[in-house]
Amino acid sequence: MTLAAATSPAAVTDLAAATNEHLASISNTLVYSAMAVYTLAFFAYIAEWLLGSRSKVGRTAAALTASASQQSGAAKKGAPAVTVRKEGGGTAVLERPEVVVRSASGARDVPDGPGAHGGDEQGDLYGRIAISLTVLAFLVELAGVVARAASVERAPWGNMYEFNITFSTVAVAVYLALLALKKNVRWLGLFLITTVLLDLGLAVTVLYTASDQLVPALHSYWLYIHVSTAIFCGAVFYVGAVATILYLFKDSYETKLLSGGKPGAFATSVLERLPASATLDKFAYRINAAVFPLWTFTIIAGAIWAGDAWGRYWNWDPKETWSFITWVAYAGYLHARATAGWKGRKAAYLAMIAFGCWLFNYYGVNIFVSGKHSYAGV
Repeated sequence: MTLAAATSPAAVTDLAAATNEHLASISNTLVYSAMAVYTLAFFAYIAEWLLGSRSKVGRTAAALTASASQQSGAAKKGAPAVTVRKEGGGTAVLERPEVVVRSASGARDVPDGPGAHGGDEQGDLYGRIAISLTVLAFLVELAGVVARAASVERAPWGNMYEFNITFSTVAVAVYLALLALKKNVRWLGLFLITTVLLDLGLAVTVLYTASDQLVPALHSYWLYIHVSTAIFCGAVFYVGAVATILYLFKDSYETKLLSGGKPGAFATSVLERLPASATLDKFAYRINAAVFPLWTFTIIAGAIWAGDAWGRYWNWDPKETWSFITWVAYAGYLHARATAGWKGRKAAYLAMIAFGCWLFNYYGVNIFVSGKHSYAGV
């Protein structure tokens, strides 16, 4: 082949196509590799929970969930403080803290659980290993997203497959960022990684789409603004939804204890290590409240982009309609959560309905409903 032939437009095009195909293959390999490492992290989180259950969680929980009447009665009788024996000999005397199970009607004030490790050193070690594997899997998946972007020479958000792998990457990034900020959220790891694996499994088996270019309507800088904020909001809403689900379980557990019930050994082992229901409720509320203004901006940015692309800012397209319904649902949740009579389970149910609207807006509208946003296919 002569130099002129090698540098002809057709040869350059073929070379670029081959390079992009190779990058797409690398992206797929990296995504599968990330799934493998996430699986290892999943088993490490499982080990943390299992080994943690062998610690002193049961006895600690029994002391912390003593009823207020028992505590007050013990105080009147001059109950001794807690005595702890040290390994090197000697003893340390600790005052037994008074635990108020229910401070007022509809409210609780109980201590947070010790975490997934349950205070066990070996369990904590596996938890740290799980975090390390999560960081490694995140970096590998992030590299896969970047390789996908390079293969299509654009932002990797043109179809549901690309959205899914980016969404799961951002969700894990939010979790790791909270850990980096010294927030006590390691209990979230097992539940997050489980659903991330499900999300990636769905992406590579059902939603996979070969690399391709965007339709003309999407060639706009608004793609980077509107879709990136939508992905970030969805990831944060997802973290809030996981916390809300755990809150509902923990709240039911605490209610059963207050009514004199005796939960099963498995429920006790798991739920006693989670934060208190009040802590989970507050965490979910703050997460959702923090990202709600950005979701508002996402809808506004989408409307501006629609005006540029289609000549109308709002056309009640199914995607637009369900984005607005999601906004209304989260606005209703935040309003209800800020109203004293709607704290707790009622507000949590609204939060789950709102996240359900977000899920339908993404999966249901994209797959089952036709509209102007159907150009990307699956």
